[in-house]
Amino acid sequence: MTYEEIMQKLEELGSEQTKKIYYNHGVKEPYFGVKIGDLKKLVKYVKKDHDLALKLYASGNHDAMYLAGLSVNPKIISKETLQEWAKKAYWYMAAEYTVAQVAAESDYALELAREWMKSEEEMIAVCGWSTYANYLSITPDEKLDIAEISTMLNQVKSKIHEERNRVRYVMNGFVISVGTYVTELKEEAKQVAESIGKVHVDVGNTACKVPLASDYIKKVEEKNRIGMKRKTCIC
Repeated sequence: MTYEEIMQKLEELGSEQTKKIYYNHGVKEPYFGVKIGDLKKLVKYVKKDHDLALKLYASGNHDAMYLAGLSVNPKIISKETLQEWAKKAYWYMAAEYTVAQVAAESDYALELAREWMKSEEEMIAVCGWSTYANYLSITPDEKLDIAEISTMLNQVKSKIHEERNRVRYVMNGFVISVGTYVTELKEEAKQVAESIGKVHVDVGNTACKVPLASDYIKKVEEKNRIGMKRKTCIC
């Protein structure tokens, strides 16, 4: 399918009900309001056309941008493109999911995560923490920098409640990711989770809740799934 055909299909799949839900979460025009499940059905038409995926993201249309993230090849995307993507990720869904998940599977995962986490721009910092958390979920423990991750846990412990709104959310998610995917740091992550307790995030006019990290890690531990890696974090 061509770019024009994909955009026409997205418009057909959109609904006012889904548009309203996305609006409550913070999306801005242009967007059609396409459900994630319907977007996934279009991946097969984009997946082998890297340039088409890049064009979809560049459109600025949320639905097209999310589809691009599901379809692009993270192993051939450039660092410069990912940096541009991060700059255009104006709300949490693009930052925490689309950009972070593609970056986590790219060759620049750690480099960009470290760069973005230091940003004074909230959504770019969000990209950074979420990229690192996703990277942990797909990377064997022996390839991880355990000392760096431990230092990051301490940073979360001391600064999370002072951080910007969505940064608090992804920092909490980082603790969960360490506790569930990095066996060596499970106990340390549990201690940090207990220390930070409930993390307050303004989720706007939505029913979303911030998971309690200690409870989340405990549930995964009870299922004997600590340390079980994912094949992909793009979803």
